[in-house]
Amino acid sequence: MSDNCDNSELAIAETQPNNRRRRKKSIVWEHFTIEPVGNGCTRACCMQCKQTFAYSTGSKLAGTSHLKRHIALGTCPVTRRNQEKNQLTPYSKTGSATDPPLKRRRASPGSPFFPFDQELCRQEIAKMIITHEYPLHMVEHPGFAAFVHNLQPRFNMVSFSTVQGDCVAIYLREKQSLQNVLGGMPGRISLALDLWTSNQNLGYVLVRGQYIDTDWKLHRLIYNVVMVPNPESGNALTQAVVSFLCDWSLESKIFTVTVDQRFSNDEATGDLRGFISIENPLMLNGQLLIRHCYAHVLSSLAQDALAAVRESVNKVRSSVKFVKTSETHEEIFTELKQHLQVPSRKTLLLDDETKWNTTYLMLVVALEVKEVFSCLDTSDPEYKETPSMDDWKQVETLCTYLKLLYDAASILSTAPYPTANMFFHEVWKIHLELTHAAVNQDPFISNLARPMQEKFDKYWKDCSLVLAVAVVMDPRFKMKLVEFSFSKIYGDDASTYIKIVDEGIHELFLDYVAQPLPLTPTYVDHGISSSPKRETSPGALLAAGDGLLDFDVYISEISASQQSKSELDQYLEESLVPRIQEFDILSWWKLNNLKYPTLSKMARDILSIPVSTVGTDAVFDVRHTVLDSYRASLRPETLEALICAKDWLQCRSIEMSKAIVKMEF
Repeated sequence: MSDNCDNSELAIAETQPNNRRRRKKSIVWEHFTIEPVGNGCTRACCMQCKQTFAYSTGSKLAGTSHLKRHIALGTCPVTRRNQEKNQLTPYSKTGSATDPPLKRRRASPGSPFFPFDQELCRQEIAKMIITHEYPLHMVEHPGFAAFVHNLQPRFNMVSFSTVQGDCVAIYLREKQSLQNVLGGMPGRISLALDLWTSNQNLGYVLVRGQYIDTDWKLHRLIYNVVMVPNPESGNALTQAVVSFLCDWSLESKIFTVTVDQRFSNDEATGDLRGFISIENPLMLNGQLLIRHCYAHVLSSLAQDALAAVRESVNKVRSSVKFVKTSETHEEIFTELKQHLQVPSRKTLLLDDETKWNTTYLMLVVALEVKEVFSCLDTSDPEYKETPSMDDWKQVETLCTYLKLLYDAASILSTAPYPTANMFFHEVWKIHLELTHAAVNQDPFISNLARPMQEKFDKYWKDCSLVLAVAVVMDPRFKMKLVEFSFSKIYGDDASTYIKIVDEGIHELFLDYVAQPLPLTPTYVDHGISSSPKRETSPGALLAAGDGLLDFDVYISEISASQQSKSELDQYLEESLVPRIQEFDILSWWKLNNLKYPTLSKMARDILSIPVSTVGTDAVFDVRHTVLDSYRASLRPETLEALICAKDWLQCRSIEMSKAIVKMEF
């Protein structure tokens, strides 16, 4: 018996390592076990997902870096699911109350377990308030204070003044970083001015800026929130632009400014146009000022169309509401739909009348099941408001034109934010369709379209030049799409309007030609000068070096004596690039930057022109933005810090997500 005990103890001693000599201190061993696989090799097995990884082969160890990545980067599917459910960090270890307590380790700089940090927690609270637009006073709410105390008793809850200072500090830190970026901006920046109002009748101008960086990436950010006591005054918009220039030191760097005619009068836009011309005299004398917001124009047209068919739309809305607000009615509707074998698989939805796209989508779905609504009163006696056949016909016609507007506006809600060349095609189609509909023989169609056509014609006259210039910078279309669309819109007079676009592009190009370009490196290296003659000593070879130096001089001579075609003309005469679905215009110009050094500078500025003043979340809004009473009560500096910092932090988060995805692929 004693021998058996001795043998078993020896076996245990042989299979278990010496804890004193080989105790593993890495944090990964809380998540992995070591399993032998034979031939002196072992593998590390994840205790969560049971995947195995190389650990040792004989005397060689694989290390633990790959094991840390499996846990820390969320590669482990089980850990990732637990993190999503419980909001735990990737290193957190779940366990039951019966699990033995883990030994406490002293945190080291490389360890995933960090000691409590008061300052870090303050920063996270400030970021939370900025990102989610929580009131600054929430830190003084008893419920929030109790929650934080129970979560971390050691945290000293901050006051309103402290968290306000923390938010402003984040804003200033991010602003300094942006100033460094804008200092190296290769081209110009275009602005979009959006006017918000408040219950105190104060105005707040949001100054958004768009530019294309050295890597040919488009950036769109909010740079200033300027309070204007008299939002309808003639200098309110100019005041916002001046504040932007003072803050960011970008004098003579403005290319275009986009405003919204709803909140500006001729006096205001006239002052702004003059200011732009003075600051940037080369930019077509301020002709590239855009006085209409693309999103607001489309929303206004949609409102007009819906108002023209208000009675029929209300009947459809009431019918949808009748079905959606009662489980019994919805069950009857579904059974009737199956009985009638209506193929539509879409679900009825109620609209938000403040967002016209939801009304359009509600009508589209309702039209697909109009047969069910027509028979619903026979199955559900409580249903009384059946739209007539004329109502459905009017709604169907309405949706035909709402679809044009919906498709055109949806471009603004895509990611990444669209370049200026994306809008001309949609705009000229709307102009053409409304022009034809306004003279339609059907009085309902003509009465519906005529007010829309008159309003849209103002937008077309103001913005068609800018949009046409932008689409010419698209190598898939160039002047060809302008010629094609204008011939359909203007008929025999098309050549006059085509000439205006062509002359505008060439005039703008000459402005860029006048700007100096760096000397071509080839000629600098070879030391080519304007004096081609060189003295040779008797017996020296005439073709020195590779024999091509004189050839380079010859080419420079004939280039100077003969007038060559400009980059713009070469670009316009070349064949169109095939239209493919995933075409990236900025990548194309990046690749052709050396081929068209001057034209690419012009394309960089033109493609960054903003056609809309609003953010992507307000593309379909039918109301202008009104600040809530709480935010309007904040100091203007604090309000600016909160709005700008939120925008900057969100953009940085998106860029980081893209970088992570790119690394994974």
